[in-house]
Amino acid sequence: MKELIDTGNLPKHIAVIMDGNGRWAQNQGAARIFGHRNAIQAVREVTEGCAELGVSFLTLYAFSTENWARPEFEVRALMELLVQSIRNELPTMLKNNVRLDTIGDINSLPGRCQRQLAEAIEETKHNTGLNLILALGYSGKWDIVQATKKLAEEVQKGVLAPGEINEELMAASLSTKDRPEVDLMLRTGGDHRISNFLLWQLAYAELYFYEDLFWPDFRREHLYEAIMAYQNRERRFGKTGEQIKANSAK
Repeated sequence: MKELIDTGNLPKHIAVIMDGNGRWAQNQGAARIFGHRNAIQAVREVTEGCAELGVSFLTLYAFSTENWARPEFEVRALMELLVQSIRNELPTMLKNNVRLDTIGDINSLPGRCQRQLAEAIEETKHNTGLNLILALGYSGKWDIVQATKKLAEEVQKGVLAPGEINEELMAASLSTKDRPEVDLMLRTGGDHRISNFLLWQLAYAELYFYEDLFWPDFRREHLYEAIMAYQNRERRFGKTGEQIKANSAK
């Protein structure tokens, strides 16, 4: 399937909602955390698959602001799993030239998680391949609100006039600044929604939903499937199909 992909027409930025870990575990009569542990291979598959193809940015929705409302024991287990996973996967990231970064309210995470993330980010900062971004303590609404506060402070200081605020300034104030908007968003688990994920950055993204696939079962072939579907779509960005074809012919 990989050989059918047009490497000259890859999405520059792929985002993933990794859904279905708990249901996958429950279907096997196990606790939800069992699903989270078995999802690590899926993270490895999508990361290595993107790196091999030449995708520039991959953002994974690892922990939302709403996830703090889950049972305390599950949250603790998720945080411990995060620390272990980053430590264990760091050699592979270095081998594959992957640069790690994060978005979200990182200060809301336990100190141990913050330290492990900071160490991994520092060790991979000179890598020039895939940019792997973990969305942690993140939500799209949180991101827009914190960006609005930054701009309001600039207005209050007299550095910025309200009339000067535009899309470019808003985008530069988001936690995703210096990164391109999302081209392709994937979601496993069967639900057809974006769940407060990258609300601004998904404005013109192509969305791909897997009907009968839970995240722990995700493999590289599923990534290829979504990319091929993406390449068969016409991205118009508000224009007509005729305009797109005319511009392509130039």
